[in-house]
Amino acid sequence: MPAIVEGSVAVFLLLTIVLGGGAAFLAGRTLAKEWRPIGLLLFYMLPLSAGVRFLHFALYEHELFSGFEFFFHTLILMAFALLGYRLKRVDQMITQYPWLYERSGPLAWRSKTQKT
Repeated sequence: MPAIVEGSVAVFLLLTIVLGGGAAFLAGRTLAKEWRPIGLLLFYMLPLSAGVRFLHFALYEHELFSGFEFFFHTLILMAFALLGYRLKRVDQMITQYPWLYERSGPLAWRSKTQKT
């Protein structure tokens, strides 16, 4: 059992990565879709991380109030949310401003006048 993962790896993957990460990814996409600032992601990931910690506690009797675990889960959920946010924002920029921008990778866009 890794020191940073409480309980089994399968429980961590199911609750934190699949359920929590999927919800965080969708939350990031939704914030980008509504043209909200990226700073709101942290505000939305804190209660989601608390919910994931509660699921660990309620379903598998893990410690509920663990500061390190909460911080660790929040970081993971933030990564998923940032990925969803960035993918949606790139799609928005190249779709809504096709005369200005083109895709330069899965997570980036560039100006059409800037050929590198």
